[in-house]
Amino acid sequence: MKKDQWSPVYVINLLFSDVIQFCGRIIESFMFDIGYPILFLGFTASVGFMICISLERYLVIAKPLWYRFRRNIKTYVVVCVVVWTISLPIPLTLILATDPIARYIIFLIISPSGLLLSFLFFIFFLVGTIKALSGALSVPAEEKRRIVAIQVAVLLIYTLLFLPMILFFLLSESLLILHTLARVCLLLSPLADTILYLLSRKSFLDKFLASLCSCKASENQEMSSKDTERSTAPHTETV
Repeated sequence: MKKDQWSPVYVINLLFSDVIQFCGRIIESFMFDIGYPILFLGFTASVGFMICISLERYLVIAKPLWYRFRRNIKTYVVVCVVVWTISLPIPLTLILATDPIARYIIFLIISPSGLLLSFLFFIFFLVGTIKALSGALSVPAEEKRRIVAIQVAVLLIYTLLFLPMILFFLLSESLLILHTLARVCLLLSPLADTILYLLSRKSFLDKFLASLCSCKASENQEMSSKDTERSTAPHTETV
């Protein structure tokens, strides 16, 4: 692992959680009581590692010295073990619990509360990163753009995919269209994680940002040329 590159440990675990979700969907089709908890395990771990990715990018800007000295493989392993450990109790409860009250607490209290809290974390990390940009003198400008791009992508992906699930959990009278939308978003979660993995790669993100900058530059050049033509038109008419 190179020191000057962002470690992909969290992204690899994020993709592994997608594999668990895929296996859970297969098992769910013929063994719902076992397949759905496995799907829920991958789903919970996916949210946890998205928080880890956003937190790490925030620390690079807000606490660069602390992050540089704390960044080692032992820290990554401990964080990953903690995320997987936190993700286990709910699926185990869904498998072992026979009391419907336990499922009621999970789906109507724990799940929406956890998703809302994660949403607040993503907003805090994005706002904190933007505020700390001016004071991060040791971080190159290109790295700052990459970090902000990843933070925006994480928040956007979470908002588009998990907001319908939050609404589905919170509304007492679940609408059919909201239930369908939540299921579709859950199916699209691995695809969104793959996009996040591509954005985490330095070469892909640099090309993406360069294409955006070139498009913006071409638009500005086109607008300036039109303004020039408009300003020169009255002069040519008077001549």
